[in-house]
Amino acid sequence: MIDTLTIVGRVATDPIQSQTGSGVPVTNFRLASTHRRFDTATQAWTDGGTNWFSVAAFRQLGEHAKASLRTGDSVIVTGRLKIRNWESNGKHGTSVDIDAEAIGHDLRWGTTAYRPQSRTSMGDTGASSVAADETGGDSGAPTTGGGRPTDEPAAYETPWADPRAVASEMASGVL
Repeated sequence: MIDTLTIVGRVATDPIQSQTGSGVPVTNFRLASTHRRFDTATQAWTDGGTNWFSVAAFRQLGEHAKASLRTGDSVIVTGRLKIRNWESNGKHGTSVDIDAEAIGHDLRWGTTAYRPQSRTSMGDTGASSVAADETGGDSGAPTTGGGRPTDEPAAYETPWADPRAVASEMASGVL
């Protein structure tokens, strides 16, 4: 049986990239999901307990997660649930892991700049061109050293993709 779930939470640790024993790239990070509820007695929102998850993203998804996510980012993660018991140095516990199938920023709390990677930008090894962004390559949008967008305006291939053009058309009543 495969248990698939979706978790909304915050990235608790910067993603760390490594490789499995067979050479498959994997990116790992911790995800914190705090339950909130409205307390009618105090008329205020209160935080409940926090659930902690270890997230593993493999191959291209992992490479994109490493280039895109930072501690504190609000994200939505969908993946396969794995619960395992562990023991180390006389201590034991239970780990709740997610093998990610999809990861995205939670747009309720901010914006993001999506830059799709073309199939031609991936080499024969299946590696993405995220590394090109980090080494100064051009993906169509200016980035910082970590592959994140800068405050400079991006060059858009189509006018409808430029949020400034959309905002202008909305203000003029065209949309």
